[in-house]
Amino acid sequence: MKENLYKYILGIADNSLILGQRLGELCGHGPSLETDIACTNISLDLFGQVRSYYQYAAKIIGDGRSEDDIAMLRKEREYVNVLLVEQPNRDFAYTMARQFLFDVYHLLFLNELQKSKDVTLSAIAAKSIKEVSYHQRFSSDWVKRLGDGTEESHQKMQSAIDGLWTYTDELFHQTDIDKIIVSEAIGVDVTQLKETYYNLVSELLQEASLSTPESKWFQKGGKQGIHTEHLGYLLSDLQYMQRTYPNMEW
Repeated sequence: MKENLYKYILGIADNSLILGQRLGELCGHGPSLETDIACTNISLDLFGQVRSYYQYAAKIIGDGRSEDDIAMLRKEREYVNVLLVEQPNRDFAYTMARQFLFDVYHLLFLNELQKSKDVTLSAIAAKSIKEVSYHQRFSSDWVKRLGDGTEESHQKMQSAIDGLWTYTDELFHQTDIDKIIVSEAIGVDVTQLKETYYNLVSELLQEASLSTPESKWFQKGGKQGIHTEHLGYLLSDLQYMQRTYPNMEW
């Protein structure tokens, strides 16, 4: 039970860790100062949530590892984030589309996680919802502004949605550990979120004058530790300080 819960928490936390790192890469590179600061703050929100998850995971596993060890010292195949969040910041439209496609899922997920019989997970979810509600409003607004903006902004946002669509279905795949934790009324049955998710996404895309992709071809593997080439490069940046200066303390 302890090992299963530990791995389940990693499945939640790794998504926010990797997405937070991606957004952190934009610090100083936003299209405007206000937007730059907003993206950085969203990154910090995600890292704050991640700390709570990893602190709880470290307590559960009880093998002497700290939250930093869990976050920074695993190998690539030990991360179980979905492929969506590790995709690179190709341009601002791509970044906002990736954020939007995750935010819609993340808010639905946290709303359900609040109902967990694990009081710690329930409390983390309840605390995070206000932040993630803002994340979704922010990314949704940018999808609408770019989608219903100029010809160029529309083309870039449509291209981003089309390119990222292949990674959305993995959000609703259950691992064997997910199924066990759900059966114990601790975890969230993500399969029950799928229809609502795609309805919400499609409604906003229509509002933004964008087309919902019709492709039924999806990629998966992140939840099993099989990632795209992009994650290795991200981890080399994320883990540099911790690996170069072992046992460093802030």
